[in-house]
Amino acid sequence: MKTLLPGITAMAILVVASNILVNHPLGAYLTWGALTYPFTFLVNDVINRLEGKRAARIVVLAGFVVGLACSVVAAQIPGLTTLRIALGSLTAFALGQLLDITIFDRLRRAAWWRAPLVATIFGSTLDSVVFFTIAFAGFLTFLEPGNDVSWAGEIGPLLGWGPLVPYWVSLGLADWAVKFAIALFGLLPFRLIIAKLARPSAESF
Repeated sequence: MKTLLPGITAMAILVVASNILVNHPLGAYLTWGALTYPFTFLVNDVINRLEGKRAARIVVLAGFVVGLACSVVAAQIPGLTTLRIALGSLTAFALGQLLDITIFDRLRRAAWWRAPLVATIFGSTLDSVVFFTIAFAGFLTFLEPGNDVSWAGEIGPLLGWGPLVPYWVSLGLADWAVKFAIALFGLLPFRLIIAKLARPSAESF
């Protein structure tokens, strides 16, 4: 498992960077963290292809521990995070990444692009839905009664021009759109990395 340590390192760097950059807005619906976080799925898929699903789970576990540490640190800084955001982030990361691993493994023998693309789309979709629902949906206010997220529930046009929806739905859709785009563009680096690092005996793809 010669790529396991680099995979853990890359995952940790991306999780830390995303936790920092999420505090810096990018337009009305995104943060800079939205541009770095989707690459965690690329790391997951590369390790899965090279080392298998067990190694990928180890990398995801490492990322989860780093994310938990980031949440603990952020909780010590007033106004930086909330219980709902931390809970949503950790839950979404775990569920999304594990779904990615499961789907990738089932499509392992398919065309080389199918496993990383399909797994990332499904995993990142679950990630976005879980995070934004837990963090901002009004019906989950009981998770943290003292945290006022009424701003996220304000009704407005979807992404500024669509049907009327709560603001957090627009946030979630914008976040998912970035993940989807990176899933597509990430196929090229995935192919190049695998071609560079795959063992001669590795499966053909």
